[in-house]
Amino acid sequence: MSVVESIHDSAPQFANSRDYYFGYGDKKRSDDPEFMIYRSHLMKPRRNGVLRYTRGPGELDAAIARAHAELDPVPWLWWVGADSSAGLADHLLARGAAQVGVLPLMAADIDRLDTPAAPPGVRVEEVNGPRELAAWVASYSPSFGLTPEQVTGNQANEAHRADEPGSLVRFAAWLDGRVVGTSALLDRHGVAGVYVVSTEPAYRGRGIGAFLTLVALRAGRERGLRIGTLQASADGERLYSRMGFETVAHYRQFQLPRL
Repeated sequence: MSVVESIHDSAPQFANSRDYYFGYGDKKRSDDPEFMIYRSHLMKPRRNGVLRYTRGPGELDAAIARAHAELDPVPWLWWVGADSSAGLADHLLARGAAQVGVLPLMAADIDRLDTPAAPPGVRVEEVNGPRELAAWVASYSPSFGLTPEQVTGNQANEAHRADEPGSLVRFAAWLDGRVVGTSALLDRHGVAGVYVVSTEPAYRGRGIGAFLTLVALRAGRERGLRIGTLQASADGERLYSRMGFETVAHYRQFQLPRL
C-alpha cells in the first residue's frame, strides 16, 4: 500500500478511522464495504453503529431497518462523512434522525511537528501483555465516559483485537508508579491514525496528552508514514491546531428514532 503524501488526501484517513472503530465490533456482523455495521456489546454509542453507507437513497429504508435489527437495543450512531453516499445526512434527517455530534478529521505532516521533551518524570512505554493492557484501559476509560462497571467489558473489547498485531500499537505514560495517560497508533491505509489520547484529570496541564500524540506519530514515521490523522473534540481541535494539525474534513454523527 502506498504511503499518503498530502494531508488533504482524506480518503485514506477515513479508511483508517473506519478500520479502528470496526475493530471493536464483531467482524462477522458486516464486512460489506458499502454498508459497514459494527457492534461491540458495550453500552456506549461510539462503540456501536453504522460506519459507512455508500448505496443509493432507494435502499436506505431497508438499511435503516437492518441497522436496527443488528444493533438494538445497544445505543448506536450512524456516521456520515466524505466517504458516505451523497446527500446521506439530509436523507437521514428526513427520516427523523437527530445530529448529535460533529468530529473534526485533522491531519498533519509528521515531519513538520515539533518534538518536545517528555514532561518531567513521565516515562512512556509500549503496552504489551494483559496486565499492562488492563491498566491502560482502566486509565483512559473515565475520560471517554465509561463507568466503572463498563471497564471490564471495555478491556475485553480491547483484548479481542488479536488480528491487529503490528498495525495497532498502544502507548502508556507512567508517572508516580501508575498509568496516567494513553495513546494508540493504527498503521493502516498509508497513514498514522492516532486514537485514545487521554490524560487522567489529576495529571492534566503538563503536556502529557500532546506528548503521547507525538509518540504515536513518531512511531508511525519510523514505519515510513508521512501523514498523521485523528478525530478531535472541540477542545482537542484547538489543542491540535496549535500543534500543527489542520482540519481537513468532518464526521457528522446521527441517532435514529427507535422502531
